[in-house]
Amino acid sequence: METSNRDSIIAYCLAPLNLNPNSEAMRETVRRLDHALKTFQSQAGRPVAVDFSQMPSLVINEAAHGYE
Repeated sequence: METSNRDSIIAYCLAPLNLNPNSEAMRETVRRLDHALKTFQSQAGRPVAVDFSQMPSLVINEAAHGYE
């Protein structure tokens, strides 16, 4: 998994959240996701393809978690 591919995966995952791209929270979230993907890649031992177009959308209900 190349860096550009990781960047695409991270952007895809974060897009529904509409986070401010210049915020510290966004930078930290991207850093953590990048680390998680690198770790997964190293543990998998080979590139793993994921077709996100076949995955159902996930709706986060912040009110259910008390983050209104």
